[in-house]
Amino acid sequence: MYEFQSQIGFPILTLLTFLPAVGGLAILFMRGKPRLYKSLTLAVTGVNFLLSLVLIAYFDRYSAEMQFVEKAPWISSLGISYHMAVDGISVLLIMLTALLSLIIVPASWNYIKDREMQFFAAFLFLETGMIGVFCARDLFLFYVFWEIMLIPMYFIIGVWGGPRRIYAAIKFFLFTFAGSLLMLIAIVAIAYLARANQYATPVFDMDLLEKATFSYSVQIFAFLAFFIAFAVKVPMWPLHTWLPDAHVEAPTAGSVILAGVMLKVGGYGMLRLCIPLFPDAVVAIAPYILVLSLIAIVYGALVSLVQKDLKKLVAYSSVSHMGFVTAGIFALNVIGIEGGIMVMFSHGLLTGALFLMVGFMYERLHTREIADMGGLAGPFPVMAGFLLFFTLASLGLPGLSGFVGEFLSLMGLFTYNKAMAAVASIGIILAAAYLLWMFQRVMFTGLRDDKWYKFPDFSLREMASLLPLGFLAIWAGVYPNTFLQLIQPSATRITEKIAPYLADHGGAIERLFASLGGLF
Repeated sequence: MYEFQSQIGFPILTLLTFLPAVGGLAILFMRGKPRLYKSLTLAVTGVNFLLSLVLIAYFDRYSAEMQFVEKAPWISSLGISYHMAVDGISVLLIMLTALLSLIIVPASWNYIKDREMQFFAAFLFLETGMIGVFCARDLFLFYVFWEIMLIPMYFIIGVWGGPRRIYAAIKFFLFTFAGSLLMLIAIVAIAYLARANQYATPVFDMDLLEKATFSYSVQIFAFLAFFIAFAVKVPMWPLHTWLPDAHVEAPTAGSVILAGVMLKVGGYGMLRLCIPLFPDAVVAIAPYILVLSLIAIVYGALVSLVQKDLKKLVAYSSVSHMGFVTAGIFALNVIGIEGGIMVMFSHGLLTGALFLMVGFMYERLHTREIADMGGLAGPFPVMAGFLLFFTLASLGLPGLSGFVGEFLSLMGLFTYNKAMAAVASIGIILAAAYLLWMFQRVMFTGLRDDKWYKFPDFSLREMASLLPLGFLAIWAGVYPNTFLQLIQPSATRITEKIAPYLADHGGAIERLFASLGGLF
């Protein structure tokens, strides 16, 4: 039987998820009609963004329960169902996904020169995969959407990327697919173990799995399998090496979506699966994950400081910023989790905008080498203004979104361990160093070439792509409660699941080593 519980009266999650795929299929029949398929892509992404706003408007932000539930049998003999639902965390990330998807259509309007039709179709299929991940409440369905994301992005990098696009695409695929296989093994294992313990069929439903009990050893190994899959996506040090290549070689639209959304599904998976399903294992392993997070924060910032390629600098900065995400999540308190989610949201806005600007600049200058630039504020004053704003927001200037997320994440980490919070704060200082130095070299070091004056400043279309991101960055910085109200009930619900295990923190670590010792 199909179950449908919605505050709206129609299955909005199904529509949000599959409307882009329907648009992608329609585009494949529009060969030779570029204006038509571009307009259709813009219309589909625009409607999806409006639907995401409707979702937020009707969402009960004071409830921690899953809402807009849609459920129907799919493969009944295996206990697999079509189960979609969202909480405050999902709603916020769906809105971010829909916004960035809408923005990159006009941003890519004239910049994709080859196989345009296939590019816009692949992009719409990618949007279906991303939104589906945030909606799925069945593990099998979650895995299907997780893999759907991989294929279009592989082609976006491999077909429309830079000179080393094949290498970058294969590296991206291998890293992500290896993590996905680990996750698949863990999914099958816990589904059948839950059946053996409590149910008549394998259990893929997340609601039921959260109520199931697993032995400590099973939790440890299942957690590690899920965590590695999600850590590759974040990406956490030392599993980050695919990211700079993928970002540098991807087209602008690919870099924006990769940084703005696809890195977030890793953090989302940790919140949605790792902590609720394996609370005992989380408490034991969290200290080691926090150490990796601190390494990522400092390492990413130091490597960004020495980059010569502007796009690679922004790519490595993502490693550092996403370190604050995992640090906040695995501080295992409400403030830290709220901070981690706000960093995800802010990073999507700000790094998405920076990658857009790098793309716009490359179309004019045909270089991303910082040494080849200099004095660009003269011929491009509007560009300089936008770059200054997003640079200051990214380094955590109070009053902008970057400050809110990092502040809350540090507060959560400080509650967990004061020394760790002190180390993480070094990343904020280094971020100011590499971002301000980058801005100074690009915009105010003496003018290197008079030919830059021959090129126009940002167009209205380009400014229109950046303004919504800037508006939300200010809104989240000045009035963050708008977003915190969405995520606080869900963050509280997550911490309540692990609260009983935190009291036995020391014993959990001892059992961790005992479980790992059983391997040898």
